[in-house]
Amino acid sequence: MSHSFARGAVLALCASGAVAFAQEAPRRALPDVTVTGNPLGDDDVSTPVQQLSGTGLLLRAQSSLGETLNATPGVSSTYFGPTASRPVIRGLDGDRIRILSNSGAAFDVSGVSYDHAVAVDPITIERIEVLRGPAALLYGGSAVGGVVNLIDNRIPRDPLDGTTGRAHFSLASGAREAAGAVHVDSGTDRYGLHADAYRRSSDDVAVPAALSCAPGGVPRLQRRICNSAAQAEGGAVGGSLFFDGGHLGASVSTHGSDYGAVAEDEATIRMRSTRYALEGEWRKPIGPFESVKLQASRTAYRHTEFDGGVPGTVFRTGGNDLRLQARHVPLGPLRGVVGLQVEATHFSAEGDEAFAPPSRTSQQALYAFEEAGIGDLKATFGGRIEQVRVRSLGDPLLARFPQADRSFQPRSVAAALNWKLAGEWQWSASVARTERAPRDYELFADGPHLATSAYEVGDATLSVERSVGVDTGVRWQRGTTRAELRAWATEFANYVTLYSTGTARDDLPVLAYRAARARFAGGEANGAVRLPAFAPGQWDLEWRADVVRATNRDTGEPLPRIAPARAGATLAWTHDAWGARLGGDAYAAQRRVPAGDLPTAGYTLWNAALTWKQQRGPVGLLWYARVDNLADKLASSASSILTQTQPGRVPLPGRSIKLGVQATF
Repeated sequence: MSHSFARGAVLALCASGAVAFAQEAPRRALPDVTVTGNPLGDDDVSTPVQQLSGTGLLLRAQSSLGETLNATPGVSSTYFGPTASRPVIRGLDGDRIRILSNSGAAFDVSGVSYDHAVAVDPITIERIEVLRGPAALLYGGSAVGGVVNLIDNRIPRDPLDGTTGRAHFSLASGAREAAGAVHVDSGTDRYGLHADAYRRSSDDVAVPAALSCAPGGVPRLQRRICNSAAQAEGGAVGGSLFFDGGHLGASVSTHGSDYGAVAEDEATIRMRSTRYALEGEWRKPIGPFESVKLQASRTAYRHTEFDGGVPGTVFRTGGNDLRLQARHVPLGPLRGVVGLQVEATHFSAEGDEAFAPPSRTSQQALYAFEEAGIGDLKATFGGRIEQVRVRSLGDPLLARFPQADRSFQPRSVAAALNWKLAGEWQWSASVARTERAPRDYELFADGPHLATSAYEVGDATLSVERSVGVDTGVRWQRGTTRAELRAWATEFANYVTLYSTGTARDDLPVLAYRAARARFAGGEANGAVRLPAFAPGQWDLEWRADVVRATNRDTGEPLPRIAPARAGATLAWTHDAWGARLGGDAYAAQRRVPAGDLPTAGYTLWNAALTWKQQRGPVGLLWYARVDNLADKLASSASSILTQTQPGRVPLPGRSIKLGVQATF
């Protein structure tokens, strides 16, 4: 661990002065239920469920999902510029992380390529949950790394008497960004209606260094990330009918985004996505079941990549998802749910960057999640059986894409214990054996890929990816003071990822999807302590730390793009209508990289915020100011592929001041 990291960590842990933001209490809030953490609705879960909502989410939200969650213990980001960024959980990314919308499938191509953005804007989200453990099996082998559930109220789930809503507007200096959104809910005890709309517009992102840029072939230096400007807009309408014992609702939502692919000076992406969703629940007994829940969705997604304004490769994907889940009557101390999930998706890429053939994937799965408690000891366990078929449809114009057909039968099981010890202590542990079917591009890729600056080659002989993971931790809480420590490890028998072949094709290095034995291990810690009142108001010190270590056990080398160890703290203050925060996160240097990769230097990022609440009749106003990268530090992300393929081209954003207001009524 470097001296710079140690100094930064000490400074962060001793941070002083700052913002507090207690969760605001608007007149309408989402039901206080952890949707993914425990399908039985209990507050106690045996493995970590991290939640971000309310003012905490408002002050953390960025223009991408990955950057919004980046400071969460155990979560980093793929960071392909400010717009295209997916979460990385405990070193795992791509299609090992399942991103859900209200616990239902959300289809896009963000897992296929680092330069493809998630088809959602954080400004629309009301709560984010990050889950690991047995309950993750409900969502498939592709959730081996974890589940990120994005929760909104586009399908109302509870009756509402009257009309409520919220509106948000903000300006940020770093990217000259303007963003706004409006959400309105109305209804009675018999029906509920929802509508929302949003828009975000930003320029190139400011950084504390002069970077080269050559739009139109004219080179220049600028203190901004070249080609990082973006625009996004969308909205949704939805409604539900409530009846004695349940509800039935539907929604339609759209998202559009136009953004620069920062790996090139003039490459841009135009994305459009439309999602139709249906959801219903019957809460009265039906034979051996206490309740039954139905979810279904259909997504149509398309994005076009442009080079200098000329259309190039067109990516299309989409599919249908159906989930039927029933909660059975208690069997002695045993409570649980059983379910059926069916998915059918398609993918195509047409153009110069068609690195994978047109394909279709179908999946059928049966799963169960059970829980039994005796006194202070609770056990949970789950299992899932899948049938997955992946077909390459071939391409008559490209001989390198023949037709092919593969079938897989992944089977996954997991179990966990949660024990409330004497006093304020709680211990939990889990073990999971997970299998994941390889994706279409892992099997059939054969072409140049902009995001990796390489020629990618799949392996049609890949088998089901198998892993065994363990997680254990203790939690202590007394009043507002709390602490949690966790340690974990995951062993892969055949971890599938891109490896360098040492050869070149079409003037590009060849990267091939191969399977190797791999081990991921690490730990996380977080907590908060109420400080003595040395000035008016309430003072709290929040702290956090995490570390991931990943190794290719076949070669003994580190795996690429693993986030370094980090530690941070935030001093939070509240007094009447005011709140303030000052905090920092210190990142160690990442020198543990495979041969040929570049190490990254350590750095510390500071941030601050100030909030003020007002009540104007029926309208509550939350004014806020936020400063990101307070010291304007030049830094590069170790988990971004651009740090390796184009070092220095896309550093992390520089200092940015954001001013905003949120109104609730």
